[in-house]
Amino acid sequence: MASNWIRQGHSVTMLTEFPNHPSGIIPQEYKGKLIERSILDGINIIRVWVNASPIKNYRNRMLFYLSYMLNAIVTGLFFVRGRFNIIYATSPPLFVGGTALVLSYLKRIPMVFEIRDLWPESAIALGELSNQRAITWATRLEEICYRRAIQVVVVTHGIYDRLIQRGVPQERLIVIPNGANIDLFTFKASERGQIRKELGLEGKFVAIYAGIHGLAQGLETILESARLLRESPNIHFLLVGDGPKKAEILSLARVYKLPNLTLLPEQPRETIPGYLSAADIALVPLRNAEIFKGALPSKIFDAWACERPVLISIDGEAREVVENVRGGIYIPPENPTLIAKALIELMNSPLELEVMGKNGHAYTVLNHSRKILAERLISHLENYVKK
Repeated sequence: MASNWIRQGHSVTMLTEFPNHPSGIIPQEYKGKLIERSILDGINIIRVWVNASPIKNYRNRMLFYLSYMLNAIVTGLFFVRGRFNIIYATSPPLFVGGTALVLSYLKRIPMVFEIRDLWPESAIALGELSNQRAITWATRLEEICYRRAIQVVVVTHGIYDRLIQRGVPQERLIVIPNGANIDLFTFKASERGQIRKELGLEGKFVAIYAGIHGLAQGLETILESARLLRESPNIHFLLVGDGPKKAEILSLARVYKLPNLTLLPEQPRETIPGYLSAADIALVPLRNAEIFKGALPSKIFDAWACERPVLISIDGEAREVVENVRGGIYIPPENPTLIAKALIELMNSPLELEVMGKNGHAYTVLNHSRKILAERLISHLENYVKK
């Protein structure tokens, strides 16, 4: 979004952390530093030190979030120069909203608050957050951010409806959905053949999951589907990425001894379109939780941009979009038996797969291009600034 705003003539400074997601390990080149400045695609990047850890327990998460919040506030107050029209904060983590809240108040700059996931509601639903005092404080911080923000940007209609229920004024809400960088995410025929050859997947029907291996995704269901299909040699599962559940996924894979499963570590983002192109269908799962009925993951649009159909295990808004576009199929969450059955049927329906992939591609180009979404949002914010 920011790089598109730069192309439209705006100036953007990004106040972020040292790279560490999702592994929790800060690269060696950042060790010993508190702040680092750089330019990326025209964006002024200012990175601050955070107390990152590969062990994602409650204590370490709080240290991580609070260290970012403190260091970003100090850096924003004393080391960021220039005149700014808007502070744009995107959550989760909610503590980014806390940073923006303080900077907005002290520097007297209007704040825009983007919600990509309702937090702490989602953390409570997943069992990540159970401490009642922490829940109370997080909820208070969330509500203060809503009140301070001149606009609240949400990525799904489900989140929009939920915030209306919670009393956020409708005139302060705008929906800017998730999307794909359609310049980067395109079908890559040459990389399809190369990657399939490198991974020994020639002649296979490949189902891919590429992304965070976290609590919300419930990737154990995918491994269970692979176990059910271990006697179907033509179907292969490819999981690409890292995250707090990666060690458990690796351990479960060792127990199952699956010949039809390939696990790859996190890959550079620019290589992901090649991996998607190498697959025949993209898997987009989430756990069976009520809060996810308002989810619309960007993975759907990344896959569609690469002309890959999707198998989603998310009821609600995501299911409605996929079925209306006819860009894939829906399977109830955490149901490995139905996933396995569906993959067998899809493997034997190549023409149907091709049509679903093309449907998704056409829809994404028209409705979910990051460039178009960036233009829509900045046009809205420009109108506010002019007032």
